[in-house]
Amino acid sequence: MCDYLGGRTLRTQLIMPVPLHPERLKTRGYNQSALLAQEISRHTAVPVDEGALIRHRHTQPQVTLHAQERWQNVAGAFSVVQPEIVRGKRIVLVDDVMTTGATLKACAQALKEAGAASVWGFTLARARRKPHVA
Repeated sequence: MCDYLGGRTLRTQLIMPVPLHPERLKTRGYNQSALLAQEISRHTAVPVDEGALIRHRHTQPQVTLHAQERWQNVAGAFSVVQPEIVRGKRIVLVDDVMTTGATLKACAQALKEAGAASVWGFTLARARRKPHVA
């Protein structure tokens, strides 16, 4: 991700990782998106915030779900608990993998509703899944 950025100027004011629910964070021990966000911040000098956006609903792991289920799973699962941090800011939202975009969209919606000026998604990988045939 940092190689991709290279000498590019990151025209953003804040980097935010996709948050994990506290129970999942406790089980896993780390947030992979937060680790990526911190490294991007180190290379760009754009600050990271890991507290304003939260996952308030414990959801099923997205990897276990089909496309439509992914959208339903994360709809309304995120909220901004410190709107003053995001209000008027240009934000880069960092996640490890994007498959359908459902998680990024749900996070971006919460950030925009809290007053973010813009939200851009930045992911390490783009997964392509075969459609589910019933």
